[in-house]
Amino acid sequence: MAPRVVVLISGTGSNLQALIDATRNGTLKAEIPLVISNRSKVFGLERAEKASIPTKVLALKPYTTAGKTRTEYDADLAQLILAAKPDLVVLAGFMHILSPAFLDQFPTTPLINLHPALPGQFDGAKAIERAFEAYQKGEIKHTGVMVHRVIQEVDGGEPLLVKEVEIRPEDDLAALQERIHSVEHVLLVQGAAKVLEEEANKHKSA
Repeated sequence: MAPRVVVLISGTGSNLQALIDATRNGTLKAEIPLVISNRSKVFGLERAEKASIPTKVLALKPYTTAGKTRTEYDADLAQLILAAKPDLVVLAGFMHILSPAFLDQFPTTPLINLHPALPGQFDGAKAIERAFEAYQKGEIKHTGVMVHRVIQEVDGGEPLLVKEVEIRPEDDLAALQERIHSVEHVLLVQGAAKVLEEEANKHKSA
Protein backbone atom coordinates (compact mmCIF):
# COMPACT_ATOMS: atom_id res chain seq x y z
CA MET A 1 0.00 0.00 0.00
CA ALA A 2 1.34 3.43 -0.93
CA PRO A 3 2.13 5.87 1.90
CA ARG A 4 -0.55 8.50 2.45
CA VAL A 5 0.37 12.18 2.19
CA VAL A 6 -2.12 14.81 3.36
CA VAL A 7 -1.43 18.25 1.88
CA LEU A 8 -2.39 21.60 3.45
CA ILE A 9 -2.74 24.64 1.19
CA SER A 10 -3.93 28.25 1.28
CA GLY A 11 -3.66 29.46 -2.31
CA THR A 12 -3.02 28.59 -5.94
CA GLY A 13 -1.56 25.19 -5.11
CA SER A 14 1.33 25.10 -7.59
CA ASN A 15 3.36 23.08 -5.06
CA LEU A 16 0.38 20.78 -4.55
CA GLN A 17 0.34 20.29 -8.33
CA ALA A 18 4.02 19.30 -8.22
CA LEU A 19 3.16 16.65 -5.60
CA ILE A 20 0.15 15.40 -7.59
CA ASP A 21 2.27 15.14 -10.75
CA ALA A 22 5.02 13.31 -8.86
CA THR A 23 2.58 10.72 -7.48
CA ARG A 24 1.24 10.22 -11.01
CA ASN A 25 4.60 9.81 -12.73
CA GLY A 26 6.13 7.67 -9.98
CA THR A 27 8.73 10.20 -8.76
CA LEU A 28 6.91 10.17 -5.41
CA LYS A 29 5.71 6.71 -4.48
CA ALA A 30 2.72 7.85 -2.46
CA GLU A 31 -0.95 8.74 -2.70
CA ILE A 32 -2.72 11.94 -1.64
CA PRO A 33 -5.96 10.96 0.12
CA LEU A 34 -6.91 14.50 1.18
CA VAL A 35 -6.14 18.16 0.50
CA ILE A 36 -7.17 20.70 3.15
CA SER A 37 -7.33 24.45 2.63
CA ASN A 38 -7.92 27.14 5.24
CA ARG A 39 -9.40 29.33 2.49
CA SER A 40 -12.33 28.57 0.25
CA LYS A 41 -12.41 29.34 -3.48
CA VAL A 42 -8.66 29.00 -3.99
CA PHE A 43 -7.28 27.49 -7.17
CA GLY A 44 -5.45 24.77 -5.22
CA LEU A 45 -8.82 23.16 -4.41
CA GLU A 46 -9.67 23.05 -8.11
CA ARG A 47 -6.34 21.35 -8.83
CA ALA A 48 -7.16 18.65 -6.25
CA GLU A 49 -10.71 18.17 -7.53
CA LYS A 50 -9.42 17.88 -11.10
CA ALA A 51 -7.11 15.09 -9.88
CA SER A 52 -10.09 13.42 -8.10
CA ILE A 53 -8.56 14.04 -4.67
CA PRO A 54 -11.04 14.70 -1.83
CA THR A 55 -10.85 18.22 -0.39
CA LYS A 56 -11.95 19.91 2.81
CA VAL A 57 -12.04 23.59 3.71
CA LEU A 58 -11.54 24.52 7.35
CA ALA A 59 -11.32 28.28 7.79
CA LEU A 60 -10.38 30.06 10.99
CA LYS A 61 -12.86 32.93 10.62
CA PRO A 62 -16.03 30.96 11.52
CA TYR A 63 -14.27 29.92 14.73
CA THR A 64 -13.30 33.46 15.75
CA THR A 65 -16.75 34.73 14.76
CA ALA A 66 -18.32 32.11 17.02
CA GLY A 67 -16.03 33.17 19.89
CA LYS A 68 -13.88 30.05 19.61
CA THR A 69 -10.08 30.10 19.90
CA ARG A 70 -7.28 29.37 17.45
CA THR A 71 -6.43 26.44 19.75
CA GLU A 72 -9.86 24.89 19.14
CA TYR A 73 -9.40 25.43 15.42
CA ASP A 74 -5.97 23.76 15.50
CA ALA A 75 -7.32 20.78 17.44
CA ASP A 76 -10.15 20.30 14.92
CA LEU A 77 -7.73 20.66 12.00
CA ALA A 78 -5.53 17.95 13.51
CA GLN A 79 -8.51 15.60 13.89
CA LEU A 80 -9.52 16.18 10.27
CA ILE A 81 -6.03 15.21 9.13
CA LEU A 82 -5.72 12.22 11.47
CA ALA A 83 -8.99 10.81 10.12
CA ALA A 84 -7.22 10.43 6.74
CA LYS A 85 -4.53 8.26 8.42
CA PRO A 86 -1.52 10.11 6.98
CA ASP A 87 2.04 8.81 6.88
CA LEU A 88 3.20 12.37 6.16
CA VAL A 89 1.63 15.83 6.38
CA VAL A 90 2.94 18.45 3.93
CA LEU A 91 2.37 22.20 4.38
CA ALA A 92 2.49 23.49 0.81
CA GLY A 93 1.98 27.23 1.09
CA PHE A 94 -0.26 26.82 4.16
CA MET A 95 -0.55 30.28 5.72
CA HIS A 96 -1.47 29.53 9.31
CA ILE A 97 0.84 29.29 12.30
CA LEU A 98 0.23 25.99 14.08
CA SER A 99 0.06 25.78 17.87
CA PRO A 100 0.92 22.89 20.22
CA ALA A 101 -2.82 22.01 20.13
CA PHE A 102 -2.12 20.88 16.57
CA LEU A 103 1.49 19.72 16.76
CA ASP A 104 0.99 17.56 19.86
CA GLN A 105 -1.52 15.41 17.93
CA PHE A 106 1.32 14.16 15.69
CA PRO A 107 3.89 12.58 18.01
CA THR A 108 5.09 10.14 15.33
CA THR A 109 3.68 11.42 12.02
CA PRO A 110 6.21 13.68 10.28
CA LEU A 111 5.14 17.19 9.30
CA ILE A 112 7.14 19.14 6.72
CA ASN A 113 6.90 22.64 5.34
CA LEU A 114 8.31 24.39 2.31
CA HIS A 115 9.78 27.87 2.84
CA PRO A 116 11.23 30.13 0.12
CA ALA A 117 14.33 31.21 2.06
CA LEU A 118 17.50 29.79 3.53
CA PRO A 119 17.53 28.52 7.15
CA GLY A 120 17.48 31.42 9.60
CA GLN A 121 16.82 34.03 6.90
CA PHE A 122 13.47 35.70 6.26
CA ASP A 123 11.34 33.40 8.41
CA GLY A 124 7.60 33.99 8.12
CA ALA A 125 5.59 35.78 5.45
CA LYS A 126 6.78 37.62 2.32
CA ALA A 127 10.18 35.89 2.39
CA ILE A 128 10.83 36.37 -1.35
CA GLU A 129 9.97 40.08 -1.25
CA ARG A 130 12.20 40.59 1.80
CA ALA A 131 15.11 38.72 0.16
CA PHE A 132 14.76 40.80 -3.00
CA GLU A 133 14.82 43.99 -0.94
CA ALA A 134 17.90 42.82 0.99
CA TYR A 135 19.64 42.00 -2.31
CA GLN A 136 18.91 45.48 -3.64
CA LYS A 137 20.46 46.97 -0.49
CA GLY A 138 23.56 44.82 -1.04
CA GLU A 139 22.95 42.78 2.13
CA ILE A 140 22.76 39.36 0.41
CA LYS A 141 23.96 37.88 -2.89
CA HIS A 142 21.53 34.96 -3.12
CA THR A 143 18.49 33.46 -1.43
CA GLY A 144 17.15 29.91 -1.39
CA VAL A 145 14.47 27.36 -0.63
CA MET A 146 14.23 24.82 2.16
CA VAL A 147 12.06 21.92 3.19
CA HIS A 148 12.04 21.64 6.96
CA ARG A 149 10.31 19.84 9.81
CA VAL A 150 7.44 21.74 11.41
CA ILE A 151 7.83 22.92 14.99
CA GLN A 152 6.05 25.67 16.91
CA GLU A 153 8.66 28.27 15.95
CA VAL A 154 7.77 29.57 12.46
CA ASP A 155 10.15 28.16 9.82
CA GLY A 156 12.49 27.16 12.64
CA GLY A 157 12.38 23.37 12.32
CA GLU A 158 15.26 21.15 11.26
CA PRO A 159 16.07 21.75 7.56
CA LEU A 160 15.82 18.52 5.53
CA LEU A 161 16.79 19.90 2.13
CA VAL A 162 18.22 23.32 1.26
CA LYS A 163 18.99 24.79 -2.15
CA GLU A 164 20.50 28.17 -2.91
CA VAL A 165 18.78 30.31 -5.55
CA GLU A 166 20.74 33.03 -7.31
CA ILE A 167 19.46 36.58 -7.59
CA ARG A 168 20.53 38.15 -10.88
CA PRO A 169 21.21 41.87 -11.42
CA GLU A 170 18.52 42.03 -14.12
CA ASP A 171 15.87 40.35 -11.93
CA ASP A 172 12.66 42.03 -10.98
CA LEU A 173 10.57 40.51 -8.19
CA ALA A 174 8.44 38.48 -10.63
CA ALA A 175 11.52 36.89 -12.23
CA LEU A 176 12.93 35.94 -8.83
CA GLN A 177 9.57 34.53 -7.71
CA GLU A 178 9.37 32.39 -10.82
CA ARG A 179 12.90 31.02 -10.32
CA ILE A 180 12.17 30.23 -6.67
CA HIS A 181 8.87 28.51 -7.48
CA SER A 182 10.54 26.25 -10.04
CA VAL A 183 13.07 25.19 -7.36
CA GLU A 184 10.28 24.74 -4.78
CA HIS A 185 8.37 22.31 -6.99
CA VAL A 186 11.38 20.01 -7.26
CA LEU A 187 12.61 20.36 -3.66
CA LEU A 188 9.21 19.69 -2.07
CA VAL A 189 8.83 16.40 -3.96
CA GLN A 190 12.39 15.42 -3.01
CA GLY A 191 11.75 16.36 0.63
CA ALA A 192 8.53 14.32 0.80
CA ALA A 193 10.28 11.31 -0.81
CA LYS A 194 13.22 11.61 1.61
CA VAL A 195 10.98 11.65 4.70
CA LEU A 196 8.83 8.74 3.48
CA GLU A 197 11.98 6.72 2.81
CA GLU A 198 13.29 7.49 6.31
CA GLU A 199 9.95 6.44 7.80
CA ALA A 200 9.91 3.19 5.79
CA ASN A 201 13.46 2.37 6.97
CA LYS A 202 12.45 3.08 10.58
CA HIS A 203 9.57 0.60 10.33
CA LYS A 204 11.84 -2.02 8.75
CA SER A 205 14.33 -1.80 11.59
CA ALA A 206 11.63 -1.62 14.28
